[in-house]
Amino acid sequence: MDNILKCMTLVKSIYEKMDASHDFQHIERVYKNAEMILTTEPSANGELVRLAVLLHDVSDAKYTETKEAEERILNELDLTEEQRVDIRDIIASVSFNGGNELEAKTIEAKIVRDADRLDAIGAIGIARTFAYGGAKGRKLYDDAEEARTNMSVEEYRTKSTASVTHFYEKLLLLKDLMVTAKGKQMAEERHAFMVSFLEQLKNERDGIV
Repeated sequence: MDNILKCMTLVKSIYEKMDASHDFQHIERVYKNAEMILTTEPSANGELVRLAVLLHDVSDAKYTETKEAEERILNELDLTEEQRVDIRDIIASVSFNGGNELEAKTIEAKIVRDADRLDAIGAIGIARTFAYGGAKGRKLYDDAEEARTNMSVEEYRTKSTASVTHFYEKLLLLKDLMVTAKGKQMAEERHAFMVSFLEQLKNERDGIV
């Protein structure tokens, strides 16, 4: 069994235990996004990109305090230590962290980051936001809550903001943070859909429609 298939098998049982915002379907969508971006980035190492996509949420700080799963699976794959380091670095650069993200230094890191962020916006992004909010018992919206523009990683992780607030603290910012040409192109329509959704949501709440 090659590394990709083996990794896919190993991670699937982990993601199946997560809520719908970070389940295996999320990984499959990010994988497809990465494949599309890879077609426009021929210099990228496709194996590193695919493995990083598969592994990028197995030790997500929202669900676990350790990197045990990520390290265990990396050690079960037929990789050099240099490849393991590269994959760890890619994964580390994916998270938004309240605007305190690490620099995506390689084309592989840029592809994985864009692929993951594309799944955080648009129709899927909307669905995932409310799925995660529901799983955490968060409000749909809170008019008294102001979106934060400057926060630490800890503040970003620990404050249970309403789901709509999350759009203004992260999701609406992602279009302008895409780093690959294909990622930027793909983000445009998804971003516009979110803007339209938020306008419709406000109109319905205000009794306009």
